[in-house]
Amino acid sequence: MKKVLGLSILTALLFIISACGEDSSNNEETAGGEGEESGETITWKLGHLSNEDHSWHKTAERFAELVDEKTDGQLQIEIYPNEELGSETDVIDGISAGTADMTITGESMANWAPETAMLGAPYAINSEEHLKTVVEGEIGEELEQTIKDDVGLTPLYYHMRAPRNLTSNEPINTPADAEGFKMRVPNVPLYMDSWNEVGASPQTIAFNEVFTGLQQGVIDGQENPVDLIHSAGFYEVQDYVNVTEHVYGWVYVVVGNEQFNALDEDMQEAVMEASEEVQGLSQELYEEDTEEYTQMLKDEGMKFNEDVDKDAFSEAMRPAIEESLSEEQLDLYERIVEAGE
Repeated sequence: MKKVLGLSILTALLFIISACGEDSSNNEETAGGEGEESGETITWKLGHLSNEDHSWHKTAERFAELVDEKTDGQLQIEIYPNEELGSETDVIDGISAGTADMTITGESMANWAPETAMLGAPYAINSEEHLKTVVEGEIGEELEQTIKDDVGLTPLYYHMRAPRNLTSNEPINTPADAEGFKMRVPNVPLYMDSWNEVGASPQTIAFNEVFTGLQQGVIDGQENPVDLIHSAGFYEVQDYVNVTEHVYGWVYVVVGNEQFNALDEDMQEAVMEASEEVQGLSQELYEEDTEEYTQMLKDEGMKFNEDVDKDAFSEAMRPAIEESLSEEQLDLYERIVEAGE
């Protein structure tokens, strides 16, 4: 009996040890499989301010598709339009905090890198071709490096912005015509100073209050690109688009340095390839949109005043620009201007 009991106990112990070993093996395989699967997909969140119909969003969607294709699904980009992740500055802060990864940004980066104020400086750029020369040349390379070093963001591709033009109910051809002109400008000190120097009376008013201000005569005009002039319905309360083209600007689509550097070399290359491919789409949509919005404003009855003396406005604003910019900013401004001569 003792011998039988001993064999029974030994058999039971061996069974328990064997079962534990199998369970352990199965658990290790399961954990390893889950780890590999979770490590296969990286997700980047891209937050921006435009709506789903805007060219920025459409280009971002195509960029996300290309990245998905080129990384075999290992890198996914989720897009949040309409400031769903917060304002431009909020998203930049979120990228540092790890709650966001990408955004579309321009001169707002001047909070971290003062040189980026040139992305929207009055009369720094005089045409689309001039802008392209600057952004894709030596100056652009320097700006991108500054953004990497000082803002912690890696530029991937850029969007041109339609030039800012002055709207009014009477044609404005020279600075003398703008004397005392009550106009809304965004809360950008350089814009305030520049239009003050011209002789106008610039005021900062929330964008959603501009239409009422124009309707009630609180202000005489405002300045914006054609897409915003149309979307805000300013054609109902303004007769002229004066082609001042006082700001040709651009914005970058950026990703956090940490997020980009965390990718392996092949995935980094895939992201940059996708960026190069959508750059052409960005330009194509920009040209289509600008032409379309211009025509829509004309169809709504707005007159485009092409007789504006841009050189006179540029010269009139120059003292304010020189006074407002730091020595480093002014040097960069001069180089940008010279690139278009």
